[in-house]
Amino acid sequence: MYIAIAAVFVLGYIAIALEHKIKLDKAASAILTAVLCWVLLMFGKEDILSLPTESATLLVEGSLMHHLGEIGGILFFLLGAMTIVELVDSYGGFDLVTKRITTLNKSRLLWILTIITFFMSAVLDNMTTAIVMAALIRKIIHDKKDLWIFGGMIVLAANAGGAWSPIGDVTTIMLWIGGQVTAGVIIMKLFIPSVVSILVPLLLISRKMKGNLASVVAPVNENEVSLRDKKIVLWAGVLALVFVPVFKTVTHLPPFLGILFGLSIVWIITEVLKHKRTTETHKSLTIGGVLQKIDTPSILFFLGILLAVGVLQTAGHLGQVAAALDTNVGNIWVINTLIGFVSSIVDNVPLVAGAIGMYGLDVYPQDHTFWVLLAYCAGTGGSCLIIGSAAGVAIMGILKIDFLWYLKNITAYAVVGYLAGIATFLGMTVLLG
Repeated sequence: MYIAIAAVFVLGYIAIALEHKIKLDKAASAILTAVLCWVLLMFGKEDILSLPTESATLLVEGSLMHHLGEIGGILFFLLGAMTIVELVDSYGGFDLVTKRITTLNKSRLLWILTIITFFMSAVLDNMTTAIVMAALIRKIIHDKKDLWIFGGMIVLAANAGGAWSPIGDVTTIMLWIGGQVTAGVIIMKLFIPSVVSILVPLLLISRKMKGNLASVVAPVNENEVSLRDKKIVLWAGVLALVFVPVFKTVTHLPPFLGILFGLSIVWIITEVLKHKRTTETHKSLTIGGVLQKIDTPSILFFLGILLAVGVLQTAGHLGQVAAALDTNVGNIWVINTLIGFVSSIVDNVPLVAGAIGMYGLDVYPQDHTFWVLLAYCAGTGGSCLIIGSAAGVAIMGILKIDFLWYLKNITAYAVVGYLAGIATFLGMTVLLG
């Protein structure tokens, strides 16, 4: 059963990658993969877990509910953030932003949006930033090829921006709260490598972006929302998103509660705003109307892929990978580099959790190079494949980017940037200690 679980996961992963070839929605493949893997684990629990039947059953059930709790937090966070963004979009709030972007030059616009994404991700988190920027570029760029290239760069920039901030990525939050790194050290040591990791692919891709966009003028909003109301909802939405890391820091509660708090405030504000409109138009400006626009299959895909990875963690596949790296490699630079590449295939959260479990603070003390490098590699390595990060999955769902297209057109740039960042960090460590 141990091998069968791995085989089913690989087959499911292939089905996700070949979504457009086999004409099967990736959400269906991910959910089926997750369910089959958990069923196989339950049937072979005694051999896989080396426990009596009753104990093994309790462990599998408990592990499933544990993973479901963690995944539920991510899904509710995603749902809340997407709802806020869609609500701002329905009110025409993003029109106020797009009207300020006057350049038609593709290369220049790519630089502007990439830099905005990089710094925004450090303040928010990479997934929230990806959702906001995806909504923004959809209103600016209409050609699918250009849209996907911009979307790919947003994935890279969001992950790179989140890697140097203690609140920019789930893994950096884990390492920060766990005491493996301090906020000052991670910012000081990873800012320049993170800049390099996005600057290299940006230079390479922008050179290929020739000509101008057809138009950067956003379409006129049909809801005839007043400028005052647009500004109110836009700022309410932005503040709700920015408040999430503050909420997390102050209360030590999960981020999804922060996003739900922000959603409730924005919801109340939109209910208070009075509009003399037709019932049909008014409905599109309510939460009920906005929820109909949410891409539910993308949320279900997230559920399926994370549940499937949860099986690999419970069954010990990820632990064996970590142990094999430690035994056969040993060098912390190579180990972390490989962890980054592996995180583009499976979720980086269980990988970092496994590393924290294997290497305690007694092995590598706080702010040791191992932990800082782990934060960088786990944060940016996921960019190598579009389903290797929360930002990538969000962009993939919102912009409908094809897995194989990303592999052919973005992956090589992501790998070069990732390795360039590691080389930069290595050089800084040698020179500065």
